[in-house]
Amino acid sequence: MQGIAVRALRKEFPVRDRGILGPRTRKTAVDGLDLDIPPGRITGLLGLNGAGKTTTIKTIATLLRPTSGTVTVDGLDTVADARAVRRRINLIAGGERMVYTRMTGRENLWYFGQLYDVPKPQLRRRIHELLALVGLSDAADTMVERYSRGMTQRLAIARGLINEPDYLLLDEPTLGLDAPIARDLRRVVARLAVDGTGVLLTSHYLAEVEELCGHVYVISGGRHLAEGSPAELKAATGSHRTVRITVTNPGERVTAVAEAFGAAREPRADGGEVITLRHPDDIAGPLAAALVEAGGTIGGLEIAEASLEDAILTLADRTPEDRGSENTDSENRRPGGGSSGGRTPEVAPA
Repeated sequence: MQGIAVRALRKEFPVRDRGILGPRTRKTAVDGLDLDIPPGRITGLLGLNGAGKTTTIKTIATLLRPTSGTVTVDGLDTVADARAVRRRINLIAGGERMVYTRMTGRENLWYFGQLYDVPKPQLRRRIHELLALVGLSDAADTMVERYSRGMTQRLAIARGLINEPDYLLLDEPTLGLDAPIARDLRRVVARLAVDGTGVLLTSHYLAEVEELCGHVYVISGGRHLAEGSPAELKAATGSHRTVRITVTNPGERVTAVAEAFGAAREPRADGGEVITLRHPDDIAGPLAAALVEAGGTIGGLEIAEASLEDAILTLADRTPEDRGSENTDSENRRPGGGSSGGRTPEVAPA
């Protein structure tokens, strides 16, 4: 079996309700989750803060053991075959320190490369390539404790690629990176997928997810909410593009056109009017043409594409009964979690 297969994954942690002397209880971070991360595809894992994303990724990465359920990588169990699994995967986590500060950048990559048994001639070449990729060639022999946060994160990215993994787990990988380096990383990840690497990505930059991911899972409370391509998720939740047209001389005929299209109207202080319409299709042209034909003068036109963030918030706000029909895949999964309360998706690790 090729790919990463997560089946009925459940992960609980012991917690105390009232400080260190309080009674011990169990907190469920992941609750019966199924995921598939095939080779050659970038798969997104999204949800609100505390949804269970980072716990899921750490369990796949063999850093946590499942309470129940299974995770396999190319048929290898992450508990029984942990050592073999680790040779096939690597993890880049933007919110955690993943390199040694009392070593230089080059020494870090040499150390981690030897842990993965990368042959030394290949490792030297790989280190040179990765330092150039993340823009650290000039700082290769500087102690990491003297690096900025962004430089440290760039080194962590190079470390995550040192063994040329078959599967790459990315938990907020561009957090704290400058825009050019983040752009270069996206290009590298896209190229890796084309070459056959399976990638699992969480990111609070949802434009990044839309750009890279062919398939996205949305979870809440450690449970499956929905899955599909970004376009499918937006369509399934009614997240439509928004057209705003400013008419400088509204009149009865313009009003009639706006009502016929089902658009909202908002008067302006200068006597004009803003006509707003949310629609799944490219309706801006027909609406503008109809308004002009009705005698209206167009003073401005704005089009805002449907937002993946809106889709995730919509999913999180729906009741469990509503969520059961939201799956864009043919299989009906269990719904999860509670209301988002207006939170923003993917701001911090779970």
